Amino acid sequence: MGDCGALCGARVLDLASVGPAARASRILADYGADVVKVGAVPRSGAVQIVPPHYAYSGNRGMRRASFDLKSEDGLAAFLELADRADVVIESFRPGVAARLGIGAGDLLARNPRLVYCSTSGYGQDGPRRSWAGHDLNYLAVGGFLDCTGRRADGRPALPGATVADIAAGGMQAAMSVLAALLERERTGTGQHLDVSIADGVLAMMSLYADEYLATGTEPGPGHYILTGRYACYDVYACADGRFVSVGAIEPQFWANLCRELDLEQWVPHQLDDEVQDRIRSDLAEAFASRGRDEWVGRLGPADCCVAPVNSVAESIDDEQFVARGAIVEAVHPTAGSFRQLAPIWAGTELPELPVRVPDGSASDAGALLVEAGCDPDRVTAWIDQGVVA
Repeated sequence: MGDCGALCGARVLDLASVGPAARASRILADYGADVVKVGAVPRSGAVQIVPPHYAYSGNRGMRRASFDLKSEDGLAAFLELADRADVVIESFRPGVAARLGIGAGDLLARNPRLVYCSTSGYGQDGPRRSWAGHDLNYLAVGGFLDCTGRRADGRPALPGATVADIAAGGMQAAMSVLAALLERERTGTGQHLDVSIADGVLAMMSLYADEYLATGTEPGPGHYILTGRYACYDVYACADGRFVSVGAIEPQFWANLCRELDLEQWVPHQLDDEVQDRIRSDLAEAFASRGRDEWVGRLGPADCCVAPVNSVAESIDDEQFVARGAIVEAVHPTAGSFRQLAPIWAGTELPELPVRVPDGSASDAGALLVEAGCDPDRVTAWIDQGVVA
């Protein structure tokens, strides 16, 4: 890895302000890519979502440029950057980028080495290609939501995070881009990546989907050890109203837990369906006798697969994450100092501290276009015309 990361020197143009594409470019930037956030100039009439200064790690390490893609000169200016880019990530509905003249076919014809990544809810083809949707919809259609625990009225519980955006979309896109860049080193050519968030959810459900395809057994809540069938994999309330997670799947961990809770009679009955209610009741009674942190301090080191159910605030201050350097200080030109998550993916490197978060209203368009080889006078004219900002 070089001084600026594994992707040092790779130029990424990100045409999305939020969602899976923005998550993907965040990952790529943390690996050292030179990411440029591309938006529409204010007077072009396009609706722009402006995230808060802290969202997506404040776009740390990124630059910004805006173009009026509906004007001839604005499009020409954008193409100057795209011709020299390694990656373009977009999240328009299928067909929109092509209508703007910046579709995969348009850009790959000019820059055959380009990796063009389209992220969308349902992909570039299929009967739902043009449907609008959000995280919950993709988790629903891919089977994830149906395997989630139920609320009192029988409805699936809402997930605590935007799992589809983060993993099925953003991580899938970043992983695909990395693979395509590696393939380009071998073949010399780029490609068009069709990232479907719904497809990604289905892939995340492969453990259950493959079981159904092979056996005909339909998964769901309480069907399997990971979806609440057995007491050894569940969440329990403690005396202080907080909770512990128990994931004692392997027999040795289950035996450790039972011994620590003075419930050794249940060691041989871990997967006995007929007594799960009794086991769960005894576990609940035992955990209710002490506070969460007392149980965690005792059971965690005893190989019982027990961990606290932290709030977000507790996670930030958890001793494990503190020891790992997961939180860093950041500073914004107008919002001032605040804390944010550090680059925490394996192989990423900490930026110089404190992290400098850019002003979202500032523009790097002029410098970027000159770097791309454009005549400075021409760049100045574009900016004066308002087609570049």
